Amino acid sequence: MDIPMHVLVKRFKDYISYNTQSDEANDKECPSTPGQLVLAKHIAEELKEIGLSHVELDKHGYVMAELPANGCEDAPTVGFISHLDTAQDAAGGPIHPRIVENYDGKDIVLNEEKHIVLTTKSSPSLLRYKGQDIMVTDGTTLLGADDKAGDTAIISAAEYLIKHPEIQHGRIRLGFTPDEETGRSPDLFDVKKFDADFGFTVDGGEIGGLEYENFNAGNPVITIHGISAHTGSAKGVMKNAISIAAEWQAMLPAGEKPEYTEGREGFFHVMGIEGTCAKVVLHMLVRDFDKEHFEARKAYLEKMAEFLNEKYGAGTVEVRQHDMYFNMNEKIQDGNMYIIELAREAMKAAGVEPVTAPIRGGTDGARLSFVGLPCPNIFTGGVNFHSNYEFLPLPSLKAAADTTLQIMVKAGQLKK
Repeated sequence: MDIPMHVLVKRFKDYISYNTQSDEANDKECPSTPGQLVLAKHIAEELKEIGLSHVELDKHGYVMAELPANGCEDAPTVGFISHLDTAQDAAGGPIHPRIVENYDGKDIVLNEEKHIVLTTKSSPSLLRYKGQDIMVTDGTTLLGADDKAGDTAIISAAEYLIKHPEIQHGRIRLGFTPDEETGRSPDLFDVKKFDADFGFTVDGGEIGGLEYENFNAGNPVITIHGISAHTGSAKGVMKNAISIAAEWQAMLPAGEKPEYTEGREGFFHVMGIEGTCAKVVLHMLVRDFDKEHFEARKAYLEKMAEFLNEKYGAGTVEVRQHDMYFNMNEKIQDGNMYIIELAREAMKAAGVEPVTAPIRGGTDGARLSFVGLPCPNIFTGGVNFHSNYEFLPLPSLKAAADTTLQIMVKAGQLKK
């Protein structure tokens, strides 16, 4: 089984021509940007043309489709999920892709006029792909491999099975979601309607990635209430919320921040601040792989608030906790490790060496795993996501598609 490279490149270029950058600030609408719905409609039509059945597109931009079982009707149903949107961290379009053929191991000039260079110093992983064809941008936008490489891999694998009816497989479900980058895509994903026994998100990074451990994640919001006063008569009256916010930041454990942690180490992170002397709002991330440690971190914030309220007066600091997702490993280890073994076998059959590592983040699969759809994550092949320096080694894209195809076929050999 061998998906042609030219098919993958053409499809990927088609998908990245749509600007689907989501908008985290728009939490009133889904999808949060109109471009996502445009691509959703395009993909839904493409799925029908390919020959998939039960193609559905709802008003929010969720696309679902099915490839009926072919000779393996007693096998469990496997699902594949990827997302339509791209991140806000870099411009989302128009994207001008370029293929660097037979990469020579040197720095790549993305944009000579703007002096934008993808260097091996800033991106040492570049050197892993010496001798390969690599797709880059002109340095003014992201590329969109996160997650249009995933969309490409899933659809191309399904198309291959339709064109090769001699290959037996079980029932396969496909899902494409909006607003993954805002963290809201599982909110309206109908697991019951998707109707799969287990699934995979195709939303990982470099080649070989197989992920089924992720952070327990909370996004608390800290509100600090100060008292504003005229600076000429502020003594004994003013309570500067900005100063208290600085004190809050200083109270966080110094070595437990993202810039000092790796592997399975958790952290506290103040990622945004807004306000004045009278009121400051801090947006935070709290992350930990261990559930007990995660709860302890949340409790630590409450103790910080208690201390500052005792120091500056009741109600000065408010903590609003907001759990985002939990470590899917809890659900995978609960009788679902066969899914991981299936993925490992599929990768090896595709000529890929599996690389299992915890995700220092989360995926849709993390939340879906807790609502009845065990859903680990596999690689797409992209590198430097959410950045103008994002690139996609084309052999890695092919490996992602071939791995997806192998999972589709090998899942048909399982019994319910």
